Amino acid sequence: MITEPEPHSGASSGPGPGPEPDPVRLPFFVYGTLRPGEANYGWALRGRTVTEEPARIGGASLYDGPGYPYAVAGPADAVVYGDLVLPRDTDYDEVCAALDRLEGCAPGDPGSVYERVATEAGCPDGRTVRAWVYLAAGPLAARLRATGTPVAGGDWRRARRPAGPGAATAPDRTPANLNDYFRTDP
Repeated sequence: MITEPEPHSGASSGPGPGPEPDPVRLPFFVYGTLRPGEANYGWALRGRTVTEEPARIGGASLYDGPGYPYAVAGPADAVVYGDLVLPRDTDYDEVCAALDRLEGCAPGDPGSVYERVATEAGCPDGRTVRAWVYLAAGPLAARLRATGTPVAGGDWRRARRPAGPGAATAPDRTPANLNDYFRTDP
């Protein structure tokens, strides 16, 4: 379930001492280039997290972008698959500011590309964890809903995996059948 953006300071947009600490230290739900093994994971998160685990969120849809996906608030039955990452306490503020910059997220700025919003992420063991997720903001979200290319199955990594025998693939920790992986019934 996607909720409205929560108040947070995030990265400062002007000169000064740098980002203010975020008052709410939630893990991040990542679904694209920030996932382990993807392009932005190495510089942004590698060695700076306490935990990383597969997860999914409901109420969001995924759209293909130019080398990365966009998530937007969607119908309640829509699901996006990704990973839940929790930065180490000592790195949290720096990681949060770096992710806000990467995602073009400036709280309160109507020109932001993404909004960082709180959501509930489901874990394979049945736990539900409150987490931050970056969703496409206002006009971009509307354009994606109207003309964007949905990512089949809500899993960007799986959707862009090359097909055929011997095709090169990036390291993938995604189970073969995510619906079975997340089943809670006996």
